[in-house]
Amino acid sequence: MSLNNDLRERALSAIYSAFDLTNSEKGSEGKLVKSEESILFGHGANIDSFELVGLVLSVESNVSREFGVAITLADEKAMSQRSSPFRTVATMADYIVQVIEEGKRG
Repeated sequence: MSLNNDLRERALSAIYSAFDLTNSEKGSEGKLVKSEESILFGHGANIDSFELVGLVLSVESNVSREFGVAITLADEKAMSQRSSPFRTVATMADYIVQVIEEGKRG
């Protein structure tokens, strides 16, 4: 497994762990599905904007524990992208890897 694949798998783990917390606060319907295709933002999303903010904060905390680095996902860079890094689980995982790699270089 390459380093990028390992980082991505760990990022997915951080996201899915945050799903567990979010799902524990939701009713029996509308649970988040642990799939890279799960839509988090925009049309078809199964969470509202408040839940998304909570999810992002939880993911940031999980990444900090998992990787030993503090990151901010919801920043000017994320918000200025043409395509939201929060659209799906896959795009969020890719964005986490990007932020971590940029932090190592910068």
